[in-house]
Amino acid sequence: MRVRLTAEAVERGYNNRAAVPDHPYWIEEFTARSDAAIAALRPQLDLRYGPGPKETLDLFLPSQAARGTLLFIHGGYWRTFDKAVHAFVAPVFVAKGFAVAVVNYDLCPQVTIADIVDECRRAVEWLLREGDARGAPAPLVVAGHSAGGHLTAMMFATDWQARGFATASIAGGVSLSGVHDLTPLVLSSYNVDLRLDEAEALRMSPVEYEPRVDAPLVIAVGADETLEFIRQSQLLFDAWPNQRPPDLRAPLAIAQRHHFNVVLDYTNPASALAGATLALFNARS
Repeated sequence: MRVRLTAEAVERGYNNRAAVPDHPYWIEEFTARSDAAIAALRPQLDLRYGPGPKETLDLFLPSQAARGTLLFIHGGYWRTFDKAVHAFVAPVFVAKGFAVAVVNYDLCPQVTIADIVDECRRAVEWLLREGDARGAPAPLVVAGHSAGGHLTAMMFATDWQARGFATASIAGGVSLSGVHDLTPLVLSSYNVDLRLDEAEALRMSPVEYEPRVDAPLVIAVGADETLEFIRQSQLLFDAWPNQRPPDLRAPLAIAQRHHFNVVLDYTNPASALAGATLALFNARS
């Protein structure tokens, strides 16, 4: 259910750096673990999928023929971060025999959120078109954290058949700590960069659309995140009942995790998050 919040409540609910005072430590962890992953796995770097300055991706391949591909979309409120500090998601999946594409996109305010959605569509299309020859075959699972969770959900709201692609190529998705109703962000301090008005916030909200991909979408969130991020997860879970994985009767609430350390569960093959993501491939293997 959509709620009306004051600007103060929006800032309290959506300013994750304020909510997690030690966030610089976790960002340093992103960087250190990503540097190690790049050194160990020696990915193909900066493969271009579109014309924008940052429309590139890094491709991590297993030693044997890949069983499928994970496309990961980083967070940062559509305005910060880079694929280079999210390579840490790759090792667990590469070890299981999957290719991993970590995607960059241009950032607000240089572009709009709508532009970023289109860029991510081009990244999906590039992988569906070129991935097999590059060692990154279908099935494709799309996952993203924070803003990347929103972008993942927007990929599920995309009519891929109208764009010339079979939706069966997408085996599933993960929206981790995603924002699925953007209307509160009109009042956020971040909106100086996002430049959303009410109409554009609605147009860019996945919850306003019917899903067009017939595949399960795992909606996950850290149990220690703000109440607004927990509500945002429940919002899309309720709106898209047919996308619920059969073993999840509620959003996957990850215990003892906040907005920053929750994504690091992708470095642990025994974590619920990694397991739920791998299961999306197994459903079509």
